[in-house]
Amino acid sequence: MSGANTDRQRRNALLLVLLTLAARCVAAAAGADTPTTALLAAPASASAAALPDPAAGPAVAAAPVGADSRWPQLLAAQYTFIEQWQSALLSPYAGTHSLFAGGDQQPTHTLGAYTGWAPVSWGQLYLDVEKFMGAGVSGATGLGGLTNGDVIRAGVVGLKKEFYIARLYARFMVPLGSETAHLERGQDQIAGVEATRRLEFKAGWLSAADDFDHNRYSGSTRTQFLNWSLWQNTTWDYAADTRGYTYGVVLGYISPQWSLKYGMYAMPTVANGQTLETLKRAREQNLELTLAPAAVSTVMRLLAYLNTARLGDYREALAVAAAGATVPDIAATAADGRHKYGFGLNLEQPVADDGNTGVFMRLGWNDAHTESFAFTEVDRLVSLGAQFSGVHWRRSEDYLGVALVAGGLSSPHSDYLAAGGSGFLLGDGRLNYAHEQIFEAYYRAGWSWTLGPAPLHLQLSPDFQYVQNPGFNRDRGPVRFYALRLHLEY
Repeated sequence: MSGANTDRQRRNALLLVLLTLAARCVAAAAGADTPTTALLAAPASASAAALPDPAAGPAVAAAPVGADSRWPQLLAAQYTFIEQWQSALLSPYAGTHSLFAGGDQQPTHTLGAYTGWAPVSWGQLYLDVEKFMGAGVSGATGLGGLTNGDVIRAGVVGLKKEFYIARLYARFMVPLGSETAHLERGQDQIAGVEATRRLEFKAGWLSAADDFDHNRYSGSTRTQFLNWSLWQNTTWDYAADTRGYTYGVVLGYISPQWSLKYGMYAMPTVANGQTLETLKRAREQNLELTLAPAAVSTVMRLLAYLNTARLGDYREALAVAAAGATVPDIAATAADGRHKYGFGLNLEQPVADDGNTGVFMRLGWNDAHTESFAFTEVDRLVSLGAQFSGVHWRRSEDYLGVALVAGGLSSPHSDYLAAGGSGFLLGDGRLNYAHEQIFEAYYRAGWSWTLGPAPLHLQLSPDFQYVQNPGFNRDRGPVRFYALRLHLEY
Protein backbone atom coordinates (compact mmCIF):
# COMPACT_ATOMS: atom_id res chain seq x y z
CA MET A 1 0.00 0.00 0.00
CA SER A 2 2.87 2.36 0.76
CA GLY A 3 4.17 1.95 -2.82
CA ALA A 4 0.71 2.66 -4.25
CA ASN A 5 0.31 5.76 -2.02
CA THR A 6 3.75 6.99 -3.09
CA ASP A 7 2.81 6.60 -6.78
CA ARG A 8 -0.48 8.42 -6.19
CA GLN A 9 1.31 11.28 -4.40
CA ARG A 10 3.83 11.56 -7.24
CA ARG A 11 1.04 11.62 -9.82
CA ASN A 12 -0.87 14.35 -7.94
CA ALA A 13 2.31 16.39 -7.59
CA LEU A 14 3.01 15.94 -11.29
CA LEU A 15 -0.47 17.18 -12.20
CA LEU A 16 0.04 20.25 -9.98
CA VAL A 17 3.37 20.99 -11.72
CA LEU A 18 1.77 20.64 -15.17
CA LEU A 19 -1.11 22.96 -14.33
CA THR A 20 1.30 25.50 -12.82
CA LEU A 21 3.48 25.37 -15.93
CA ALA A 22 0.46 25.86 -18.17
CA ALA A 23 -0.69 28.86 -16.11
CA ARG A 24 2.75 30.47 -16.31
CA CYS A 25 2.87 29.95 -20.07
CA VAL A 26 -0.56 31.55 -20.49
CA ALA A 27 0.53 34.52 -18.41
CA ALA A 28 3.72 34.87 -20.43
CA ALA A 29 1.83 34.75 -23.70
CA ALA A 30 -0.74 37.29 -22.54
CA GLY A 31 1.88 39.76 -21.37
CA ALA A 32 4.44 39.40 -24.13
CA ASP A 33 4.82 42.13 -26.74
CA THR A 34 7.74 40.60 -28.59
CA PRO A 35 7.97 38.00 -31.37
CA THR A 36 7.90 35.37 -28.57
CA THR A 37 4.11 35.76 -28.53
CA ALA A 38 3.94 34.63 -32.13
CA LEU A 39 6.15 31.65 -31.36
CA LEU A 40 3.93 30.59 -28.46
CA ALA A 41 0.83 30.81 -30.64
CA ALA A 42 1.63 27.33 -31.94
CA PRO A 43 -1.01 25.01 -33.33
CA ALA A 44 -2.54 21.97 -31.75
CA SER A 45 -0.92 18.81 -33.02
CA ALA A 46 -0.53 15.09 -32.78
CA SER A 47 1.77 13.34 -30.36
CA ALA A 48 5.50 13.95 -30.60
CA ALA A 49 5.61 10.25 -31.35
CA ALA A 50 5.16 10.59 -35.09
CA LEU A 51 5.55 12.67 -38.19
CA PRO A 52 2.40 14.28 -39.65
CA ASP A 53 -0.08 11.64 -40.79
CA PRO A 54 0.10 11.26 -44.59
CA ALA A 55 -3.67 10.74 -44.56
CA ALA A 56 -4.04 14.33 -43.41
CA GLY A 57 -3.19 15.46 -46.93
CA PRO A 58 -0.51 17.80 -48.27
CA ALA A 59 0.69 20.67 -46.17
CA VAL A 60 -0.80 24.08 -46.90
CA ALA A 61 0.75 27.45 -46.25
CA ALA A 62 -0.44 29.84 -43.54
CA ALA A 63 -3.67 28.02 -42.57
CA PRO A 64 -5.16 29.11 -39.23
CA VAL A 65 -3.62 27.03 -36.45
CA GLY A 66 -5.23 25.55 -33.37
CA ALA A 67 -7.69 22.90 -32.28
CA ASP A 68 -11.09 22.58 -33.93
CA SER A 69 -12.61 22.96 -30.46
CA ARG A 70 -11.33 24.52 -27.24
CA TRP A 71 -13.66 22.40 -25.10
CA PRO A 72 -12.59 19.22 -23.29
CA GLN A 73 -13.64 16.30 -25.46
CA LEU A 74 -13.84 12.55 -25.78
CA LEU A 75 -11.29 11.66 -28.45
CA ALA A 76 -11.78 7.90 -28.60
CA ALA A 77 -13.12 4.88 -26.76
CA GLN A 78 -12.38 1.21 -27.33
CA TYR A 79 -13.18 -2.30 -26.17
CA THR A 80 -11.03 -5.30 -27.09
CA PHE A 81 -11.81 -8.93 -26.32
CA ILE A 82 -9.28 -11.69 -27.07
CA GLU A 83 -9.90 -15.39 -26.51
CA GLN A 84 -6.70 -17.38 -26.91
CA TRP A 85 -5.99 -21.12 -26.91
CA GLN A 86 -2.56 -22.68 -26.36
CA SER A 87 -1.93 -26.22 -27.58
CA ALA A 88 -0.22 -28.94 -25.56
CA LEU A 89 3.52 -29.25 -26.15
CA LEU A 90 6.42 -31.63 -25.69
CA SER A 91 7.82 -30.93 -22.22
CA PRO A 92 10.48 -33.31 -20.84
CA TYR A 93 10.93 -30.91 -17.91
CA ALA A 94 9.49 -27.61 -16.68
CA GLY A 95 10.29 -24.78 -14.32
CA THR A 96 8.48 -22.01 -12.48
CA HIS A 97 8.09 -19.93 -15.66
CA SER A 98 7.42 -22.58 -18.31
CA LEU A 99 4.53 -22.82 -20.73
CA PHE A 100 1.89 -25.23 -19.40
CA ALA A 101 2.60 -28.62 -20.98
CA GLY A 102 -1.08 -29.53 -21.24
CA GLY A 103 -2.12 -26.31 -22.96
CA ASP A 104 -4.34 -23.48 -21.75
CA GLN A 105 -7.20 -21.19 -22.69
CA GLN A 106 -7.66 -17.64 -21.41
CA PRO A 107 -9.73 -14.55 -22.31
CA THR A 108 -8.69 -10.91 -21.92
CA HIS A 109 -10.76 -7.73 -22.01
CA THR A 110 -9.58 -4.11 -22.18
CA LEU A 111 -11.73 -1.00 -21.96
CA GLY A 112 -10.45 2.50 -22.59
CA ALA A 113 -11.66 6.10 -22.80
CA TYR A 114 -9.31 8.78 -24.15
CA THR A 115 -9.90 12.50 -23.59
CA GLY A 116 -8.15 15.74 -24.45
CA TRP A 117 -8.38 19.49 -23.95
CA ALA A 118 -6.66 22.28 -25.88
CA PRO A 119 -7.22 25.48 -23.83
CA VAL A 120 -4.68 27.34 -25.98
CA SER A 121 -3.39 26.78 -29.51
CA TRP A 122 0.09 25.83 -28.29
CA GLY A 123 -0.80 23.56 -25.38
CA GLN A 124 -2.88 20.45 -24.76
CA LEU A 125 -3.79 18.20 -21.82
CA TYR A 126 -4.65 14.50 -22.13
CA LEU A 127 -6.30 12.09 -19.71
CA ASP A 128 -6.87 8.40 -20.51
CA VAL A 129 -8.48 5.73 -18.34
CA GLU A 130 -8.36 1.97 -18.96
CA LYS A 131 -9.37 -1.30 -17.36
CA PHE A 132 -7.97 -4.80 -17.93
CA MET A 133 -9.66 -8.10 -17.10
CA GLY A 134 -8.50 -11.65 -17.71
CA ALA A 135 -5.09 -13.33 -17.97
CA GLY A 136 -2.56 -14.58 -20.47
CA VAL A 137 -2.20 -18.26 -21.33
CA SER A 138 0.33 -20.11 -19.13
CA GLY A 139 0.32 -17.18 -16.74
CA ALA A 140 1.87 -14.94 -19.43
CA THR A 141 5.27 -16.60 -18.94
CA GLY A 142 7.46 -19.11 -20.79
CA LEU A 143 8.16 -17.05 -23.94
CA GLY A 144 10.29 -14.10 -24.92
CA GLY A 145 7.69 -13.15 -27.52
CA LEU A 146 4.44 -13.49 -25.56
CA THR A 147 1.39 -14.16 -27.70
CA ASN A 148 -1.20 -11.64 -26.46
CA GLY A 149 -0.06 -8.03 -26.44
CA ASP A 150 -2.98 -6.82 -24.33
CA VAL A 151 -1.63 -8.87 -21.40
CA ILE A 152 0.90 -6.06 -20.88
CA ARG A 153 -1.99 -4.14 -19.26
CA ALA A 154 -2.61 -6.89 -16.69
CA GLY A 155 -0.20 -5.55 -14.09
CA VAL A 156 1.60 -7.47 -11.38
CA VAL A 157 -0.07 -10.49 -9.78
CA GLY A 158 -2.63 -9.32 -7.22
CA LEU A 159 -3.16 -5.88 -8.78
CA LYS A 160 -6.88 -5.06 -8.69
CA LYS A 161 -8.84 -5.32 -11.95
CA GLU A 162 -10.19 -1.78 -11.78
CA PHE A 163 -10.16 1.38 -13.87
CA TYR A 164 -6.82 3.17 -13.66
CA ILE A 165 -5.24 6.30 -15.11
CA ALA A 166 -3.27 5.20 -18.16
CA ARG A 167 -2.07 8.63 -19.26
CA LEU A 168 -2.12 12.11 -17.77
CA TYR A 169 0.22 14.50 -19.52
CA ALA A 170 0.66 17.95 -21.01
CA ARG A 171 1.97 18.74 -24.49
CA PHE A 172 3.44 22.04 -25.66
CA MET A 173 4.35 23.06 -29.22
CA VAL A 174 6.43 25.80 -30.86
CA PRO A 175 6.00 26.17 -34.66
CA LEU A 176 9.12 26.64 -36.76
CA GLY A 177 7.50 27.46 -40.10
CA SER A 178 4.31 28.60 -41.80
CA GLU A 179 3.26 25.29 -43.38
CA THR A 180 0.43 23.49 -41.61
CA ALA A 181 -1.67 20.35 -41.91
CA HIS A 182 -5.02 19.33 -40.46
CA LEU A 183 -5.12 16.21 -38.29
CA GLU A 184 -8.28 14.27 -37.53
CA ARG A 185 -9.53 13.27 -34.08
CA GLY A 186 -8.14 10.04 -32.64
CA GLN A 187 -6.74 8.42 -29.51
CA ASP A 188 -4.49 11.04 -27.88
CA GLN A 189 -4.98 13.26 -30.93
CA ILE A 190 -7.02 16.46 -30.76
CA ALA A 191 -8.44 17.40 -34.16
CA GLY A 192 -7.05 20.63 -35.55
CA VAL A 193 -4.38 22.38 -37.56
CA GLU A 194 -0.73 22.12 -36.59
CA ALA A 195 2.61 23.24 -37.96
CA THR A 196 4.34 20.54 -39.97
CA ARG A 197 7.72 21.72 -38.63
CA ARG A 198 7.82 22.34 -34.90
CA LEU A 199 9.36 21.67 -31.50
CA GLU A 200 7.33 19.62 -29.03
CA PHE A 201 7.57 18.94 -25.31
CA LYS A 202 5.57 16.37 -23.36
CA ALA A 203 5.62 15.72 -19.62
CA GLY A 204 3.50 13.58 -17.34
CA TRP A 205 2.26 10.03 -16.87
CA LEU A 206 2.50 8.20 -20.20
CA SER A 207 3.98 5.27 -22.13
CA ALA A 208 7.40 5.31 -23.78
CA ALA A 209 5.88 3.24 -26.60
CA ASP A 210 3.62 6.22 -27.45
CA ASP A 211 6.64 8.13 -28.74
CA PHE A 212 9.19 5.57 -29.94
CA ASP A 213 9.44 2.52 -32.22
CA HIS A 214 6.25 3.14 -34.18
CA ASN A 215 5.47 1.10 -37.28
CA ARG A 216 2.49 1.53 -39.60
CA TYR A 217 2.13 -2.19 -40.30
CA SER A 218 3.08 -3.64 -36.93
CA GLY A 219 2.35 -1.30 -34.08
CA SER A 220 -0.98 -2.18 -32.41
CA THR A 221 -1.84 -5.41 -30.66
CA ARG A 222 -5.53 -4.48 -30.74
CA THR A 223 -5.78 -4.19 -34.51
CA GLN A 224 -2.68 -5.88 -35.99
CA PHE A 225 -0.26 -8.56 -34.75
CA LEU A 226 -0.74 -9.98 -31.25
CA ASN A 227 2.82 -11.17 -30.59
CA TRP A 228 4.98 -8.89 -28.44
CA SER A 229 7.97 -9.37 -30.78
CA LEU A 230 5.93 -7.96 -33.67
CA TRP A 231 4.12 -4.92 -32.30
CA GLN A 232 7.29 -3.78 -30.48
CA ASN A 233 11.05 -4.27 -30.59
CA THR A 234 11.37 -6.70 -27.68
CA THR A 235 15.11 -6.01 -27.22
CA TRP A 236 14.10 -2.46 -26.22
CA ASP A 237 13.69 -2.88 -22.45
CA TYR A 238 11.62 0.26 -22.11
CA ALA A 239 10.78 1.81 -18.74
CA ALA A 240 7.31 1.05 -17.38
CA ASP A 241 5.35 -0.28 -14.46
CA THR A 242 3.61 -3.64 -14.89
CA ARG A 243 0.78 -2.02 -16.87
CA GLY A 244 3.18 -0.41 -19.34
CA TYR A 245 3.15 3.18 -18.04
CA THR A 246 5.53 5.51 -16.22
CA TYR A 247 6.22 9.19 -15.78
CA GLY A 248 8.68 11.08 -17.94
CA VAL A 249 9.43 13.82 -20.44
CA VAL A 250 9.84 13.90 -24.23
CA LEU A 251 11.44 16.61 -26.36
CA GLY A 252 11.13 16.37 -30.13
CA TYR A 253 11.90 18.20 -33.37
CA ILE A 254 9.26 17.27 -35.97
CA SER A 255 9.29 17.95 -39.72
CA PRO A 256 7.69 16.26 -42.76
CA GLN A 257 11.00 14.65 -43.82
CA TRP A 258 12.60 13.75 -40.49
CA SER A 259 12.25 13.95 -36.76
CA LEU A 260 14.51 13.60 -33.73
CA LYS A 261 13.15 12.75 -30.28
CA TYR A 262 14.67 12.38 -26.83
CA GLY A 263 12.76 10.84 -23.93
CA MET A 264 13.58 10.17 -20.28
CA TYR A 265 11.37 7.93 -18.14
CA ALA A 266 11.37 6.52 -14.61
CA MET A 267 12.34 2.86 -14.17
CA PRO A 268 10.74 0.44 -11.65
CA THR A 269 12.46 -0.28 -8.34
CA VAL A 270 12.77 -4.01 -9.14
CA ALA A 271 12.48 -6.15 -12.26
CA ASN A 272 8.86 -6.22 -13.51
CA GLY A 273 7.87 -4.05 -10.55
CA GLN A 274 4.82 -1.83 -10.10
CA THR A 275 6.53 0.83 -7.95
CA LEU A 276 8.67 3.36 -9.81
CA GLU A 277 11.93 5.02 -8.80
CA THR A 278 12.74 8.71 -9.07
CA LEU A 279 14.37 9.89 -12.31
CA LYS A 280 17.51 10.72 -10.34
CA ARG A 281 17.94 7.14 -9.10
CA ALA A 282 16.74 5.05 -12.05
CA ARG A 283 15.81 6.15 -15.54
CA GLU A 284 15.64 5.18 -19.18
CA GLN A 285 16.89 7.52 -21.90
CA ASN A 286 15.82 7.08 -25.53
CA LEU A 287 17.01 8.82 -28.68
CA GLU A 288 15.29 8.12 -32.01
CA LEU A 289 15.87 9.51 -35.50
CA THR A 290 13.05 9.07 -38.03
CA LEU A 291 13.65 9.55 -41.76
CA ALA A 292 10.63 9.85 -44.09
CA PRO A 293 11.54 11.55 -47.38
CA ALA A 294 7.94 11.68 -48.71
CA ALA A 295 4.37 11.30 -47.48
CA VAL A 296 4.06 7.71 -48.75
CA SER A 297 7.57 6.26 -48.91
CA THR A 298 10.14 4.25 -47.01
CA VAL A 299 10.27 5.20 -43.33
CA MET A 300 13.37 4.39 -41.26
CA ARG A 301 13.66 4.76 -37.50
CA LEU A 302 16.96 4.43 -35.63
CA LEU A 303 16.65 3.96 -31.87
CA ALA A 304 19.28 3.98 -29.11
CA TYR A 305 18.56 3.62 -25.42
CA LEU A 306 20.39 3.60 -22.09
CA ASN A 307 18.86 2.27 -18.86
CA THR A 308 20.21 3.11 -15.42
CA ALA A 309 18.69 1.16 -12.53
CA ARG A 310 19.24 -1.28 -9.69
CA LEU A 311 20.15 -4.20 -11.97
CA GLY A 312 21.47 -7.70 -11.36
CA ASP A 313 24.41 -9.11 -13.35
CA TYR A 314 24.17 -12.56 -15.02
CA ARG A 315 27.86 -13.44 -14.78
CA GLU A 316 28.02 -12.33 -11.16
CA ALA A 317 24.96 -14.44 -10.34
CA LEU A 318 26.61 -17.47 -11.97
CA ALA A 319 29.83 -16.93 -10.03
CA VAL A 320 28.01 -16.63 -6.69
CA ALA A 321 26.02 -19.78 -7.46
CA ALA A 322 29.12 -21.74 -8.44
CA ALA A 323 30.91 -20.73 -5.24
CA GLY A 324 28.01 -21.81 -3.06
CA ALA A 325 26.76 -24.76 -5.15
CA THR A 326 23.31 -23.13 -5.40
CA VAL A 327 20.89 -22.08 -8.13
CA PRO A 328 21.80 -18.62 -9.52
CA ASP A 329 19.56 -15.73 -8.45
CA ILE A 330 19.90 -12.58 -10.53
CA ALA A 331 17.95 -10.44 -8.05
CA ALA A 332 20.47 -11.19 -5.29
CA THR A 333 23.22 -9.43 -7.27
CA ALA A 334 21.31 -6.20 -7.90
CA ALA A 335 23.26 -2.97 -7.43
CA ASP A 336 22.35 0.67 -7.95
CA GLY A 337 23.70 2.61 -10.91
CA ARG A 338 24.17 -0.26 -13.33
CA HIS A 339 23.43 0.17 -17.03
CA LYS A 340 21.90 -1.60 -19.99
CA TYR A 341 22.03 -0.18 -23.51
CA GLY A 342 20.71 -1.23 -26.88
CA PHE A 343 19.85 -0.28 -30.45
CA GLY A 344 16.96 -0.80 -32.83
CA LEU A 345 16.31 -0.43 -36.56
CA ASN A 346 12.69 -0.09 -37.69
CA LEU A 347 11.68 -0.03 -41.37
CA GLU A 348 8.33 0.27 -43.14
CA GLN A 349 7.95 0.17 -46.91
CA PRO A 350 4.63 1.01 -48.59
CA VAL A 351 4.07 -1.10 -51.70
CA ALA A 352 0.58 -0.34 -53.05
CA ASP A 353 -2.94 0.90 -52.26
CA ASP A 354 -1.82 4.33 -50.97
CA GLY A 355 0.43 2.57 -48.49
CA ASN A 356 -2.23 0.25 -47.06
CA THR A 357 -0.29 -2.68 -48.50
CA GLY A 358 3.32 -2.77 -47.36
CA VAL A 359 6.17 -4.61 -45.65
CA PHE A 360 8.11 -4.00 -42.45
CA MET A 361 11.20 -5.12 -40.56
CA ARG A 362 12.72 -4.63 -37.11
CA LEU A 363 16.23 -5.42 -35.90
CA GLY A 364 17.15 -5.20 -32.23
CA TRP A 365 20.16 -5.77 -29.94
CA ASN A 366 21.03 -5.01 -26.35
CA ASP A 367 24.22 -5.69 -24.38
CA ALA A 368 22.37 -8.01 -21.92
CA HIS A 369 25.08 -8.51 -19.32
CA THR A 370 22.59 -7.05 -16.82
CA GLU A 371 19.13 -8.47 -16.30
CA SER A 372 16.02 -7.94 -18.41
CA PHE A 373 14.07 -5.52 -16.24
CA ALA A 374 10.83 -3.94 -17.47
CA PHE A 375 9.46 -5.32 -20.76
CA THR A 376 10.40 -8.90 -21.66
CA GLU A 377 13.41 -11.23 -21.93
CA VAL A 378 14.79 -10.90 -25.48
CA ASP A 379 18.33 -9.72 -26.32
CA ARG A 380 18.48 -10.19 -30.11
CA LEU A 381 15.63 -9.72 -32.60
CA VAL A 382 14.88 -9.98 -36.31
CA SER A 383 11.25 -9.59 -37.37
CA LEU A 384 9.76 -9.06 -40.82
CA GLY A 385 6.32 -9.24 -42.31
CA ALA A 386 3.70 -7.75 -44.58
CA GLN A 387 0.22 -6.27 -44.51
CA PHE A 388 -2.18 -6.70 -47.46
CA SER A 389 -5.19 -4.46 -48.07
CA GLY A 390 -8.55 -6.12 -48.68
CA VAL A 391 -9.29 -3.70 -51.50
CA HIS A 392 -8.06 -6.43 -53.87
CA TRP A 393 -10.96 -8.71 -52.86
CA ARG A 394 -13.49 -5.87 -52.57
CA ARG A 395 -13.17 -5.55 -48.79
CA SER A 396 -11.53 -2.15 -48.32
CA GLU A 397 -11.70 -2.29 -44.50
CA ASP A 398 -10.13 -5.76 -44.28
CA TYR A 399 -6.44 -6.60 -43.86
CA LEU A 400 -4.29 -9.73 -43.92
CA GLY A 401 -1.02 -9.79 -41.98
CA VAL A 402 1.79 -12.39 -41.96
CA ALA A 403 5.14 -12.20 -40.18
CA LEU A 404 8.19 -14.13 -38.97
CA VAL A 405 10.35 -13.57 -35.89
CA ALA A 406 13.71 -14.90 -34.73
CA GLY A 407 14.64 -13.94 -31.17
CA GLY A 408 17.81 -14.67 -29.23
CA LEU A 409 19.59 -14.30 -25.90
CA SER A 410 23.09 -13.15 -25.00
CA SER A 411 25.59 -15.75 -23.77
CA PRO A 412 25.43 -14.57 -20.12
CA HIS A 413 21.61 -14.64 -20.21
CA SER A 414 21.36 -18.13 -21.76
CA ASP A 415 24.06 -19.52 -19.43
CA TYR A 416 22.14 -18.18 -16.44
CA LEU A 417 18.91 -19.92 -17.56
CA ALA A 418 20.82 -23.14 -18.38
CA ALA A 419 22.14 -23.20 -14.81
CA GLY A 420 18.58 -23.17 -13.48
CA GLY A 421 18.14 -19.43 -12.98
CA SER A 422 14.87 -17.62 -13.63
CA GLY A 423 13.98 -14.17 -14.88
CA PHE A 424 10.54 -12.60 -14.55
CA LEU A 425 9.23 -14.39 -17.70
CA LEU A 426 11.67 -17.24 -18.42
CA GLY A 427 12.75 -20.19 -16.31
CA ASP A 428 12.41 -23.82 -17.47
CA GLY A 429 14.81 -25.10 -14.81
CA ARG A 430 17.25 -26.00 -17.59
CA LEU A 431 17.97 -24.71 -21.08
CA ASN A 432 19.13 -26.27 -24.33
CA TYR A 433 19.54 -22.93 -26.08
CA ALA A 434 18.13 -22.19 -29.53
CA HIS A 435 16.59 -19.17 -31.19
CA GLU A 436 12.91 -18.66 -30.44
CA GLN A 437 11.18 -18.74 -33.84
CA ILE A 438 7.67 -17.37 -34.33
CA PHE A 439 5.20 -17.30 -37.22
CA GLU A 440 1.99 -15.26 -36.98
CA ALA A 441 -0.89 -14.66 -39.38
CA TYR A 442 -4.14 -12.77 -38.82
CA TYR A 443 -7.11 -11.67 -40.90
CA ARG A 444 -8.95 -8.53 -39.81
CA ALA A 445 -12.51 -8.08 -41.08
CA GLY A 446 -13.84 -4.56 -40.53
CA TRP A 447 -17.13 -2.72 -40.66
CA SER A 448 -17.93 0.96 -39.98
CA TRP A 449 -21.03 2.98 -39.18
CA THR A 450 -21.40 6.73 -38.71
CA LEU A 451 -22.76 7.68 -35.29
CA GLY A 452 -22.78 11.39 -34.58
CA PRO A 453 -19.49 13.22 -35.17
CA ALA A 454 -17.32 10.10 -35.60
CA PRO A 455 -17.56 6.60 -37.08
CA LEU A 456 -17.95 3.41 -35.05
CA HIS A 457 -15.55 0.66 -36.14
CA LEU A 458 -16.09 -3.05 -35.52
CA GLN A 459 -13.28 -5.52 -36.27
CA LEU A 460 -13.17 -9.30 -35.98
CA SER A 461 -9.76 -11.01 -36.30
CA PRO A 462 -8.88 -14.71 -36.20
CA ASP A 463 -5.18 -15.17 -35.38
CA PHE A 464 -2.71 -18.07 -35.54
CA GLN A 465 0.81 -18.31 -34.06
CA TYR A 466 3.36 -21.11 -34.22
CA VAL A 467 6.40 -21.06 -31.93
CA GLN A 468 9.47 -23.25 -32.31
CA ASN A 469 11.84 -23.46 -29.31
CA PRO A 470 9.54 -21.63 -26.85
CA GLY A 471 11.50 -19.78 -24.20
CA PHE A 472 14.66 -20.29 -26.35
CA ASN A 473 14.64 -23.98 -25.39
CA ARG A 474 14.99 -26.61 -28.14
CA ASP A 475 13.96 -29.35 -25.68
CA ARG A 476 10.39 -28.00 -25.42
CA GLY A 477 7.69 -27.43 -28.01
CA PRO A 478 6.75 -26.67 -30.66
CA VAL A 479 3.50 -25.00 -29.60
CA ARG A 480 0.53 -23.44 -31.40
CA PHE A 481 -1.71 -20.57 -30.39
CA TYR A 482 -5.15 -19.77 -31.79
CA ALA A 483 -7.03 -16.57 -31.00
CA LEU A 484 -10.16 -14.66 -31.88
CA ARG A 485 -10.09 -10.90 -31.33
CA LEU A 486 -13.08 -8.54 -31.24
CA HIS A 487 -12.27 -4.83 -31.34
CA LEU A 488 -14.82 -2.02 -31.09
CA GLU A 489 -13.62 1.56 -31.48
CA TYR A 490 -15.27 4.95 -31.52
